[in-house]
Formats: sequence, C-alpha cells, structure tokens
Amino acid sequence: MTTGGAGQPSTGHGEKGGARTALAGLTTRGRSFLAAGIAAAICAYVLGQPDLLRVGLLLAALPLICAAVVYRTRYRVAGSRRLSPARVPAGSEARVHLRMDNVSRLPTGLLMLQDRVPYVLGPRPRFVLDRVEAGGRREVSYRVRSDLRGRYPLGPLQLRLSDPFGMCELTRAFSTYDTLTVIPRVEPLPPVRLSGEAKGYGDGRQRTLALAGEDDVIPRGYRYGDDLRRVHWRLTARYGELMVRREEQPQRSRCTVLLDTRGLAHQGAGPDSAFEWAVSGAASVLVHMLERGFSVRLLTDTGNSVPGEGSDGFAGASQESADAAGLMMDTLAVIDHSDGTGLSRAYDVLRGGNEGLLVAFLGDLDEEQATVAAKMRRRSGGAVAFLLDGAGWAGEPNGVPDPMNRQEERLRMLREAGWTALSVPRGAPLNELWRQADRERAGLMTASGTSGGEGWS
Repeated sequence: MTTGGAGQPSTGHGEKGGARTALAGLTTRGRSFLAAGIAAAICAYVLGQPDLLRVGLLLAALPLICAAVVYRTRYRVAGSRRLSPARVPAGSEARVHLRMDNVSRLPTGLLMLQDRVPYVLGPRPRFVLDRVEAGGRREVSYRVRSDLRGRYPLGPLQLRLSDPFGMCELTRAFSTYDTLTVIPRVEPLPPVRLSGEAKGYGDGRQRTLALAGEDDVIPRGYRYGDDLRRVHWRLTARYGELMVRREEQPQRSRCTVLLDTRGLAHQGAGPDSAFEWAVSGAASVLVHMLERGFSVRLLTDTGNSVPGEGSDGFAGASQESADAAGLMMDTLAVIDHSDGTGLSRAYDVLRGGNEGLLVAFLGDLDEEQATVAAKMRRRSGGAVAFLLDGAGWAGEPNGVPDPMNRQEERLRMLREAGWTALSVPRGAPLNELWRQADRERAGLMTASGTSGGEGWS
C-alpha cells in the first residue's frame, strides 16, 4: 500500500522483517487455524494418516497465504485531515474531517481507518470503509472536545488492512499529523466606560497635525480603506501612484494585561483552579480591549510580552491586531506556571514609559510583592487589579477565615497607590467584577472631584 497527501506509511524492512510483520498481523482466528494445522500434521505423522496430513496442511496454509496476500497488497491511497476550526475555546467542540482517496486503478478491499488522538480529547475514533472503487473517495468525520487548554497533536492516521477470511490484519500509518489548539475560554465583557474617558480609537483623542503647508505634509502610499478625500493629487502625479496625506492620525489608547503566572502564587490545579480563571480572564480582557480599538499587549511576571519585539511592543490596528490576537491566544493556550518568585521583571518593563491602561490578574501577594505591584500604578494612566483570594480558591467555596486579614491588607495597599483593586472569590464571574470595577472607579472619581484620567471602554 502506498499513500499520498498524508505521508508515507511505515513498513517492515527486508524479507525477514516483512515476514515477521506479516506473521505478527495474524488475528486470533488466523493463529488458531495455524496451530490446528500444525497439530493435525503432527498427529498425521504419528498415526500414519495421510488424509489428516492434507487437512493439517490446508489449515496451516490458509492463514499464511492470507498474511502474504495482505502484506503484498499495494493500494495507492491518499489521506488528508482538516480541522474545523483549528483553534477552539476550552469546553467547545471541533470537528475533524478525514478523507481517503483511492488513486490507483484497482479497487481496495475492506479498510479500517483509525486516527490517533490524545486521551484528553476523547476516545480514539475508528471507521470501517467499504470497498473503494478506483479513483473513488470516502469522507468521515468525528468530534473532539477538551476542557483543558493546550496544543494537542492529531495523528498519525492509520489504515488497517484485512483479508476476507479475517485471518490477518496489518496496520499502515501515515507520517504527518495536525495540531488542535485549545485556547482559554473568552467571556464577553460589558462595554463599561469610566467617567470622562474617550474611546480607545477615534473621536476625542489628540491628533498629530502637520506643522507645515499642504505641500510639506509627509505623505504615504494609499492603503485599502483610506478616505479618497485625503488623496494628495499633486504628489500622486509626481510619484505615479496614489498618495494620501498623514494630516490626521488617531492615537490609539494602550492597554497592558499583566498575568501573574508564579507557581507559588496560585493553589490548586485543573480547569476550575484559580490559575485557569486568571488565564481565562486575561484572554477575555485582551479580546474585549482589541474590539474596543485599543492597542494591547500581554505581559507576564517573567517580563515576557506578546506580541513581542516591535516598534513599541503593542498590537497595531486592523489585520495586525487580528494576527496579534491569535498570537496572544496561542500563547495563553500553552502558558504554565513560572518558577519566578516576584513581579520585579514585569515592573522593569512597565516603568519604561506611560503604558496607558493596566489590567492585572494577580495571585497571592506577600507584602514585598504588593509593594512592587503598587509602584506599577505610577507608570500607567489607569490601573485595575483582580486579586485572587487564594484561601477561597483552595478551600471551601466560602474560603477559610484569614486571621491576619492579609487579603484586605493587600487590597488596601493597592487602592492607596491608585489601583481599582477587587478581590476575586472562587467561581466569581468576570463580567460582574468588570462592572463592579467600573462602579468603584466612577465612585472614586466622583469623591475626588475629578473626571479625567486614563480608563477603559
């Protein structure tokens, strides 16, 4: 059997290896026939019964002939796999479509198709394909689902060949596989907005104006979607291509989402753990802020940021935002606990400039790390912190009483530094906390008599 589209199947090497492969493929029925034939031949020799010897030889020869025929079968089969979709949120289903094409001039026999999938995605799918005519095809599909985020390999695809008598079965495996990416759950967030704050992109933001006359503005090439009223016809005629003025360039508000991945800051494991809630919350905020027109960045306690190195480290507009969103979701799909003990590396990244809005998902903080987190507020226009209650997530739903009241002390330190800080109990919905943070921020601004400041939308 030869294949195409999904790789070359693995086979035995050499005559001895081929014989061992063929004999190893004998089924229980085939082994029984072979053993019965050998026993009959021995008894015929001992008892001197030539008729019994002929029966024994027939019983022994039948499974051997079937094994040789199956092993020598040369089907030219092409296999392919398609994921729909290839990136799926945790808890949602994806469908895997398998397609087998018989590219030879001979029809195939009975084919048993099997795809290898990780245990977490469900049972291993198996299909029986009837005789495939020359040039024909067969398509089957199955569903996979995982409550745990990650990247899971699908494949290689395996074909099992058998003879009509069920004496021998041989497996041929394709060499390639695909990857299913299970990203964190994304919870839709309400479009709240702090008092006096404009949208992330568009009206109400400062614009960079040209300082010279019309002929001296810095032009650029026309891009799809540009307003034709901004076409600079004089420069278009000069350069031979459409040129547009850069007189008005809206400044996009920035948002940094900080995710605390320290292993010592999160207790428990599994899809309902505090760390998984924080990862899902970070993904929800990233998607929400991108949809609201913000330039966003994902930052961890290790100091690593996504989308990574660039002009300013933030995701840009339009297609660039979509690509950056996919990159951040892929990163969150495989992110795990870090070995770090503090937030100093993240603080070093943040203190490089005014980063706009800062949304942090923090685990348990000691006094030293709470001080570092409080200083992060100085380099941001607005700061919102979701502080996970470690005692509540590790114990009963209502948590274990904290005689030192450390959670309230950490919240007080963050609030005094200017953070809008909320405690996250076990199983709390993020959308409700999002609204609560907006109400607390609005109340704080009303009490202080201010109406400006960097916020969210």
